[in-house]
Amino acid sequence: MPRPPFEQDIIAVIWDFDKTLIPGYMQEPLFKKYGVDAARFWEEVNRLEDYYAKQGVIINKDTIYLNHILTYVKEGIFQGLNNKILEELGAELTFYPGLPEFFNDIKEQIENNERFKKFDIRLEHYVVSTGLAAMIRGSKIYKYISGLWGCEFIESPAKPGFTVGGGEQPPVQGERVITQIGYALDNTSKTRALFEINKGVNKYPDIDVNSSMREQDRRVPFSNMIYVADGPSDVPSFSIINKYGGRTYAVYPARDIRALRQVDSLRKDGRIHMYGEADYREGSQTYMWLVEHASQIAESIARRKEEAIRESVSKPPGHLM
Repeated sequence: MPRPPFEQDIIAVIWDFDKTLIPGYMQEPLFKKYGVDAARFWEEVNRLEDYYAKQGVIINKDTIYLNHILTYVKEGIFQGLNNKILEELGAELTFYPGLPEFFNDIKEQIENNERFKKFDIRLEHYVVSTGLAAMIRGSKIYKYISGLWGCEFIESPAKPGFTVGGGEQPPVQGERVITQIGYALDNTSKTRALFEINKGVNKYPDIDVNSSMREQDRRVPFSNMIYVADGPSDVPSFSIINKYGGRTYAVYPARDIRALRQVDSLRKDGRIHMYGEADYREGSQTYMWLVEHASQIAESIARRKEEAIRESVSKPPGHLM
């Protein structure tokens, strides 16, 4: 029987971004830079579904804001906006208390534990967001994560005939501004990222997310995952993680009773295992719950490996009576 390709000794903590790691929406620095009223922008976005319905066009409510950003670029409101500027704006993002230090703290608590170190058990952080990948790459959290899924913009689209002449032509020269959507992630397609982490697609591109793969052959079992997000928009991802034995946790801003009621409703409905304030400082409920459950997963991996060792070794010969 072939040996499984992965040891399944990885714990994956998977994070939403807006209102999970930061208090609001990441686009705030963008609006500030160009003097755009954020409330007005989002009001326009919320009305786009009806606007385009009158034209007989169905849109994706989760990702239509990307098109509206491009409209602002085209109309000269976000003049000269490109991915470099978005990365620079990402550096202005302010995170919840305890971040990004918590990302390193929980990783070290698992990987420096002598019992877990013996079995090479490791912890990886991932961000899966419907927000802008360029801004996340520019933020101070980026160096702590092992993978990122987010929405991407293209600056230099390929022109018709770009492959003519025996090889691909270089990108169009000139002012670099975002002009097209390269990758869009909505609240449902975020579950695809979970399966990519599960199978190891993000680490080994030769693996296709749609390929058939036995559970024992996958890089990170769902039971080794913890998914952290802020609310109902992440129910599809919560459901996948729960279905396959992972852990789910929701956060809410301190002193926000409406947000508290929202996550409490998720818990009552069985959508999440627990919730707590978006405070990642040592001693907070959120800090302790996440560290405790990461440790429980690590312990289950250690026990599985110990059992495998015992089963692989025969009993020593004894004296004949």
